[in-house]
Amino acid sequence: MAEEAKSIGLSRKYISHPGVTLAEFLEERGMSQRELAVRTGMSEKHISTVIHGQKPISAVFAHKLEYALGVEAYFWMNLQADYDREIVEYEDFHSIQEEEVELLPKFKMITDEWKKCGVVRPDVHPAQLVMRLRLELRISNLCDIIKMPQTAVYRAQSNSNPVDPYVMFAWQRACELCTENIQVADEVDTEKLRNMLPEIKAVMFARTNQIQKKLTALFSECGIAFSIVPYYEGAPVQGLIKKSYFDKIMLCVAMRYKEADIFWFTLFHEIAHILNGDMDNLANDGKRGIVEFDAGNSDIETNANIVARNILINPDDYSEFVKARKYRRASDIKEFAESQNVKEYIVKGRLMKDGLIPWGTRPQYNWEKSVLLDSKD
Repeated sequence: MAEEAKSIGLSRKYISHPGVTLAEFLEERGMSQRELAVRTGMSEKHISTVIHGQKPISAVFAHKLEYALGVEAYFWMNLQADYDREIVEYEDFHSIQEEEVELLPKFKMITDEWKKCGVVRPDVHPAQLVMRLRLELRISNLCDIIKMPQTAVYRAQSNSNPVDPYVMFAWQRACELCTENIQVADEVDTEKLRNMLPEIKAVMFARTNQIQKKLTALFSECGIAFSIVPYYEGAPVQGLIKKSYFDKIMLCVAMRYKEADIFWFTLFHEIAHILNGDMDNLANDGKRGIVEFDAGNSDIETNANIVARNILINPDDYSEFVKARKYRRASDIKEFAESQNVKEYIVKGRLMKDGLIPWGTRPQYNWEKSVLLDSKD
């Protein structure tokens, strides 16, 4: 363990007490500890204990050293602060319990990406990974994630897609990281969002690698931070809306499904929650967000589904289209899609869902590649 710690800069003998630097200053200037004691008004014993690393350099002593040596107090205080931090990190590293290390496989998707991108070394020590995860997830002990209030997470849990609370916590943190630097209007403007629905629908006609950029720009005008977020195994999430700590609304859609029609339905489902005022209703219940799972079947979810369907396709027009049985001809489906200002796959997806045409392949997005390209534009 000692050799492993040394290799990542966490060996105790490489952490230098500021008293060592003080001794070097005295040696360079030919000044004895007794003389420094006189110049600072401190006892020789105090000087000796600091030099031998038995006492810290306090703010008072640092100020006296500035008088005695002409070296500013903040230099000594920074030395002491760095030393204290390194000692805490050393002790933290060597006190990590096996229970935390055993949780690392749950965060494999994150840590593998870090290794791939060079954020951490491929042979990084498990304890170092634990410390990095603590920092990124904003929690001092990974085991305590299970204690965090996540009431909404379990509301629509599906047996076929079990939720791992640790992964779910990490995914929500990923949403925060993806949206925290997005500049948005000061207040959420639902009326503006409602009026902007045709523009949002029109984005489905854009190139795939432009979708995130265009949607982010439109939502930001309404006071909403939007992002397409990676999917984590163990967090069977389609999308999320949540108020951040800075009272900003996040709207995130996961890269869980590749089918284009599911992406757009999920997006408008989340929009429906905002338009329906569901965030305000949950705030009154003390909950901080709505997490969408496959099995969501509450009244809130049902209402959001209805609104999403009606935004994408006018319900009266669809009823007439189905009544006339025009869905049997590809040309009629294409014409109807054009009349609704949506792509054909939106109409086909709805017809498949309603059991009017057989399930078949639909266009898919390569989100990982598209989002990567989008970030380079």
